[in-house]
Amino acid sequence: MNTFELLGHPIRLRVVHAMRGGRTLTTSQLCARIPDVSKATVYRHVELLATGGILEVAGEQRVRGAVERRYRLRQDRATIDAGMVESMSLDDHRHGFATAMATLLAEFNAYLDRDHADPVADLVGYRQHAAWLSRDELLEMIGELRDAIAPRLANPPAPGRARYLLSPILFPAEDAPATPETG
Repeated sequence: MNTFELLGHPIRLRVVHAMRGGRTLTTSQLCARIPDVSKATVYRHVELLATGGILEVAGEQRVRGAVERRYRLRQDRATIDAGMVESMSLDDHRHGFATAMATLLAEFNAYLDRDHADPVADLVGYRQHAAWLSRDELLEMIGELRDAIAPRLANPPAPGRARYLLSPILFPAEDAPATPETG
């Protein structure tokens, strides 16, 4: 399986999200972080990610006669690079978007199912905005968003830090008019 296929499943994408921040976790710890998915399913997807090189074994230890593995995310393998994006068909993009939305919905439902979920206190947001932008304005905005977000992606887990899922979604909702509209 290539990287797109490996990351193109909502449960595998949730495992990747849970591993971000330099974490090393066992499959049991991952199951605790994704409680709405069966243990057998999490184990199966962890194995696929490890076989595909997205996860690597960071260590092993014996626990009650079985070998328990601690996994680490291979950041360099857990991304869809520009070359792959350019080679994707429209159906690939449709599949990727559907996977992202299914993952987002599953993660949001898991958040709301927690006993202590408080969207107001947690500053949860899911606003949508429509902005009219030229290509240059769009590129400028994308650069500004990257400049704001990228440094925070390197933050490791720490006391007082919660893991937030940030999903910028950007696409043209309609074509640009061929000529300026009057009226």
